[in-house]
Amino acid sequence: MKFTKYPEALAMLPFKTGLEPLSSSDPPASTSRVVGTTKHEEELDQEFELEPDPFFGGLKKDPTDFEWSFWMEWGKQRLVWLFFGHMAVSQLATLLAGKHRPWILMVYGMWACWYVLGAPGVAMVFLHSIIAFCVAQFRSLLLSWLCSLLLLSTMRLQGVEEVKVQQPELCSLRDNLCVLAQGLGRLLCWWGLAELMAHLMYMHAIYSSIPLLRTVSCWTLGGLALAQVLFFYVKYLVLFGVPALLMRLDGLKPPPLPRCVSTMFSFTGMWRYFDVGLHNFLIRYVYIPLGGSQHGLLGTLFSTAMTFAFVSYWHGSYDYLWCWAALNWLGVTVENGVRRLLETPCIQDSLARYLSPQARRRLHAALASCSTSMLILFNLVFLGGNQVGKTYWDRIFIQGWPWVTLSVLGFLYCYSHVGIAWAQTYTVD
Repeated sequence: MKFTKYPEALAMLPFKTGLEPLSSSDPPASTSRVVGTTKHEEELDQEFELEPDPFFGGLKKDPTDFEWSFWMEWGKQRLVWLFFGHMAVSQLATLLAGKHRPWILMVYGMWACWYVLGAPGVAMVFLHSIIAFCVAQFRSLLLSWLCSLLLLSTMRLQGVEEVKVQQPELCSLRDNLCVLAQGLGRLLCWWGLAELMAHLMYMHAIYSSIPLLRTVSCWTLGGLALAQVLFFYVKYLVLFGVPALLMRLDGLKPPPLPRCVSTMFSFTGMWRYFDVGLHNFLIRYVYIPLGGSQHGLLGTLFSTAMTFAFVSYWHGSYDYLWCWAALNWLGVTVENGVRRLLETPCIQDSLARYLSPQARRRLHAALASCSTSMLILFNLVFLGGNQVGKTYWDRIFIQGWPWVTLSVLGFLYCYSHVGIAWAQTYTVD
């Protein structure tokens, strides 16, 4: 999406993004909104590629978040019906043929795979399974690890949980109906919230225009960043919540759903608690086989770097993904370095001697505010690309120094206090 007539489009945008009127000669706000809407609505719709949605009363939807649009389209066409089909087959198999339930579900799963992916997709699944089984016969940890990484990277799956043979804990039909009603209720609420954000906020379309990001006020820029990361969180509550609900109905325990990004105040916490399944997989199958922390500082740095390199390759191996992975590796490394420094006995004794518990917590929040600012910035690279990240860096930390930068850090200082208190109260490792 490009602004071919940017000045005219921008004349209307203040009334959607919270900007001030462009000049003192402009007509009153109420008149400007009517005139601007009438004159530029068709042009803005074309520029932003907004789509009228009769399901939401004709509101125009921002379709530029590819992942959300892709899965919602597939969901409406096929996946939601396959979801209900699996649920029905699973419950009927439990009631009528408990001993043969795994075989029945296997047949249904193969049919569903063929229905969605076609014969080539089913062939690919079988090929991967056969190769992995044959390599496992050599009983070589290194060979199995390399083969698994190669096969998984070709499939580019999202957040694979560590493979464990779980014995299903089958519940009664009544219990499953309660789980279904509660799970569907939550999913519908999350889906509705995500759709309303896509219909009303247009942050993804606005992110497609770097000139606009360079023009809006710093308050608007911050609001867009907050809207972007919160939409990302709600989106994955839906995308992870659907298979998690299916697992619960089958008597299996899914990984925890993502923790709200508003409680994140560190790189380590973000990677550990947002996508728990992916974190467990990376630790078990990438970080530990490479040596982890068992080979000193250099070994730890190497294992961590290779883990982030695999994450980048897994997500698509685009330039901005390599940049995002490298920045997150740097953030995790610096965080762990500072933590180890503060945990040394001499520093611990000095802090305990000269600072009260309240002062130590304030120091923690101050350090966390710096980490959180970089965490948000680096993940905006993942959500919007290198140019979006560079624009935020220039506007907030270069052009905005000192007042904008210090204001952001001040807000994030309060934000970090909330996250620290939440983690101390609710987190159970």
